[in-house]
Amino acid sequence: MNFSTKKNCQRVSIFVLFFIQFLFTLQGQELRKIYNDSFQRGEKISYRVFYDSFLTGNILAGEAYLEIQNNSQVIDGRSTIPIVGYGESKGAFNFFFKVRNRYETFLDADAMAPLMFTRNIREGNYRRNQQVYFDHYSQVARSNTDTIETVPYIQDIISAFYYLRTYNFDDARVGDIYNVEFFLDDEVFSTRVIFDGREEIKTRVGTFKTLRFKPEVLTGDVFSQPYPMTLWISDDKNKIPILAQSAILVGSVKMELTDYEGLRNPLSSKIK
Repeated sequence: MNFSTKKNCQRVSIFVLFFIQFLFTLQGQELRKIYNDSFQRGEKISYRVFYDSFLTGNILAGEAYLEIQNNSQVIDGRSTIPIVGYGESKGAFNFFFKVRNRYETFLDADAMAPLMFTRNIREGNYRRNQQVYFDHYSQVARSNTDTIETVPYIQDIISAFYYLRTYNFDDARVGDIYNVEFFLDDEVFSTRVIFDGREEIKTRVGTFKTLRFKPEVLTGDVFSQPYPMTLWISDDKNKIPILAQSAILVGSVKMELTDYEGLRNPLSSKIK
């Protein structure tokens, strides 16, 4: 082997070693750590959904709940917080538009971003089953239908809510905007949540001090304006939704808290 060949071999060896080190560096990257003192395993919050229109009046349309599972499933070596969201239609709504929707997200316990998300939709004759794996190192989402490039720490439609609950709103001012990117139906969406003030509201389970927000939604067949929804969350460390109300093309929809258990902190926002 001549001198030139030896030099080339050394260069190749150095390149291979550098490449291997680069791969291990990527695999060893640390994900962010988000401090969470708002929720814990075992929390369950339940709601009733009402539909109101000139023709129907205010009627019960469905029930829903969000539950943080007690188990700690490990995905790709990371501890997760499994969260289930479920909604179903009730009463007369079952006759003309039966709904049975189940969502599950596996939230990284440190990064507060999902590692896996499943969605099983049954709405009338419409069916949709999707499973998504999120690679936050490579910023890629792999579903059972496609592979999509994402943005850093992309959320799904359930995990986004829990991520926002880690925010500190003590110094929030009217007009403050909180941006969230989320993945849905093999697309990346960006939404804005606007802080709209503080308010005391009365519900079936009590009177609460709340923080009022206006989330941005997609306009189209259901919503006619980008900010038709108002969301009231408890003005305490838990930051659970107390009430949500939205105008739609025909009538309005309201979701109201009916029960809660396993909260991490006292519900100090409840005043009656």
